[in-house]
Amino acid sequence: MANKSHARRSAASLRQRAEQRLKAMPLQLPGTPDPLRMLHELQVHQIELEMQNEELKLSNEALRLASCVFSHSHEGIVITDGAMRIIETNPAFSTITGFSARDSLGRTPAMLICQGQDGQHPKAMLRALYRHGSWCGELNCLRRDGTAYPARLFLTLLREPAGAGREQRHYIGFFSDISQLRLHEDELNRMANYDLLTSLPNRRLLTEWLNLVIHRAQRTGKRLAVCYLDLDGFKAVNDSLGHEAGDQLLVDIADRLRLALRVNDIIARLGGDEFVLLLTDLADDEEYRLVLDRVLQTVATPLTLAGSLVQVSASIGVTVYPHDDSDNDTLLRHADQAMYLAKQSGKNRYHYYDLAQDKLMREYHDQLSRLANALEQGELLLVYQPKVDLRDGKVIGLEALLRWQHPELGLLLPESFLKVLEGSMTELGLGDWVSKQVLQQMEHWRQQGWVLDVSINISASQLQQPDFADNLLQQLAQFPLLSPAQLGLELLETAALENIVQSIQTLAVCRAHGISFALDDFGTGYSSLAYFRNLPVDMLKIDQSFVSNMLNSPEDRNIVDSIIRLARAFNREVIAEGVESLAHGAMLLQLGCHYCQGYAIARPMPAASIIAWMQGWEQQRTWEHLPALACAG
Repeated sequence: MANKSHARRSAASLRQRAEQRLKAMPLQLPGTPDPLRMLHELQVHQIELEMQNEELKLSNEALRLASCVFSHSHEGIVITDGAMRIIETNPAFSTITGFSARDSLGRTPAMLICQGQDGQHPKAMLRALYRHGSWCGELNCLRRDGTAYPARLFLTLLREPAGAGREQRHYIGFFSDISQLRLHEDELNRMANYDLLTSLPNRRLLTEWLNLVIHRAQRTGKRLAVCYLDLDGFKAVNDSLGHEAGDQLLVDIADRLRLALRVNDIIARLGGDEFVLLLTDLADDEEYRLVLDRVLQTVATPLTLAGSLVQVSASIGVTVYPHDDSDNDTLLRHADQAMYLAKQSGKNRYHYYDLAQDKLMREYHDQLSRLANALEQGELLLVYQPKVDLRDGKVIGLEALLRWQHPELGLLLPESFLKVLEGSMTELGLGDWVSKQVLQQMEHWRQQGWVLDVSINISASQLQQPDFADNLLQQLAQFPLLSPAQLGLELLETAALENIVQSIQTLAVCRAHGISFALDDFGTGYSSLAYFRNLPVDMLKIDQSFVSNMLNSPEDRNIVDSIIRLARAFNREVIAEGVESLAHGAMLLQLGCHYCQGYAIARPMPAASIIAWMQGWEQQRTWEHLPALACAG
């Protein structure tokens, strides 16, 4: 009955629209009224038929389009009756699920859904459908072969009148396989939270986990050790064997650290060769000590990289919560500061943070910043100390020495501030500044007619830079009037031994261009003869602590004598510093040392005073008689 009533209403509406269309036609019909009415009716019926055909055509086109969309949609579409029995599926449904239309008809969609999904059980979906008429969400679904996949699903409830106050229901589901989307999301999450090289958590994820373990320590009353680990010797491996070997070293170390830690401990990589260890649920400090002893041992175990046997070690800084009751960033900073002190104490060890150390570290960073500013503000300057040949008193060259003209403390010697710079970028910048200043001054003297050899001091950090030799040669190339043989480099024997392979390579490149090398403060670094034999150095410099006391100390005199004999045995020249009198010079000459420098010859002086001093020295001729004095002695 309802369908018939709907048909009558549709026909009446169609007739009304036909009448309106006919009235709009500018048509005048001849004849009598009856034929006019008949003709009018015919025209109305004709228009009704035309309109029905138009609507049927549109309806068929809409059905064709809907069928095309249904068949070609990449989303799976499933239609069920009111009892949730499947009555229609599209091809994409079969492609995604593996169920054909024939397999699916009459069955319920429950066969497609993994059971036990909290809050997403079919009953929960139905409640949402009845309440809101639709539901949208994600489910874990099953294919016909039993494999699971994540799906995004949109359900809608279609209600149609069925007569007598009843309604007919259908459920329509649109779903898609979002496996690739999930994989992409997982990859983005991995990139955001994990180090791509070692697959360890990165700084971002470490911050989240550090929050969690701090809260757990507060809840359980147990301790948490935050450990900052930095590899010793990694840069040398990276520079000598290449970045691929360096990357492989980091991967191997990460694997070793995983094995060395306990189940609940956490490890993260911050970047470069820096790692953070979170040792959780500690009952006492002895527990973290046992773990870190194991970490130090496993890191220091040699391994093979690129065909070479390599050994590195670790310096670790430790701070323990709640003894150190600080926030995340401060705990990491404290552990970092303690790590630096572990390196300063000799490396391959761990160092515990305390407040006194924190004060020292703040002072260190303040002084480092002040030194960097001093370099920028022109407060650093160079002075020069002459070196002479004891046999005839002739000047053989100068040593450039650094000073700090502090605006408040006055002129500071390098031993009062250079230690702070060790291993910093400021130290490298200062080294470049010194070499450039010296070369400029040497060229200036050359233009005045004075060809002077000058030696400069270089640090371990400078020597370990893989591009040190190239940069120095590029600087020399900017001063074509100078010969590389006029430049000498002085370095502590401990600096040369820090990475013996890299040191030998760098020294060899420089020497091939004529640059000479001297080992400074020789006798204080405990180097082995095997290492010394292989170092391509030209001269040994006897430390002034032995020279200044040798007149009164047989032990110091014997040390000086031994160094001179050692140099002669290895065909090296030797120079003594700290010569304070003619008697020192005579003793050195008697022992076989031909070169020296010290206050007895000249104190370090500004560059502007060198020429006048040279002219005065040539007229003085005091040291020309030293050989006779030595023989008389």
